[in-house]
Amino acid sequence: MKNCIVLKFGTGVLTADASGVRLDPAQFEKLAVEIAALVDREFSVVVISSAAVAAGVAALGLQARPSSLPGKQACASVGQSQLMRAYEESFRRHGLVAAQLLLTHGDIDSRQRRRNAQNTLRELLTYPHVVPIINENDSVAVEELRFGDNDRLGAEVASLCDAGRYLILTRADGFQADGVRVPVITDLEEARLHVTGQKGEHSTGGMSSKLDAVDFATASGIETWILDGRRPEQIALALAGRDVGTRFPAKV
Repeated sequence: MKNCIVLKFGTGVLTADASGVRLDPAQFEKLAVEIAALVDREFSVVVISSAAVAAGVAALGLQARPSSLPGKQACASVGQSQLMRAYEESFRRHGLVAAQLLLTHGDIDSRQRRRNAQNTLRELLTYPHVVPIINENDSVAVEELRFGDNDRLGAEVASLCDAGRYLILTRADGFQADGVRVPVITDLEEARLHVTGQKGEHSTGGMSSKLDAVDFATASGIETWILDGRRPEQIALALAGRDVGTRFPAKV
């Protein structure tokens, strides 16, 4: 479905402040407006969403994100419903319906489970006003909580949907080399030389995991961007070919 766009929202994009433990209703509303505009243009949209753990931290009244894996999983279990409620409320105002899917990498790696997930997504996307919201099943899986921040899951889902574009929205203004944004990158190995290993306080992936996801997506023929999700209209501007964030052309 080359008219399908996969959008990945990191925790920093969806939370209100530097504490990273409170969802930002204004940000959900802004993103809902941008998604509704894509749907009006007859794009199919799939969202890969982080921030379940952050939502759970707030709901449980904790002061900070737990350091233990069971603590994070407990927060994710509580926070997932909070996260979906935020999407449902903002989407409803724009005539959209949120559909929840919880996946693990095992669901993608298993041939049968992959086919089941693919069939479900394809059926959901036959309804123009339905937007699937996909998250790692954090309460039982460990990969996203330790390594990927959903970046690789998003690339796998983009491949599953045969999407035309994969947009990773984060707090970073694209890929930076020596403090300067790089508009287009075709050589990922060269780009990796500039990765410092730093990441946001509430991110579990960092730029390294994003480049791994970019590698997978572009090798699957999917043009990919890294964009600043806190800036307005970055999605529309990227799709219009404007110079925002960093674009990674498809390899095939």
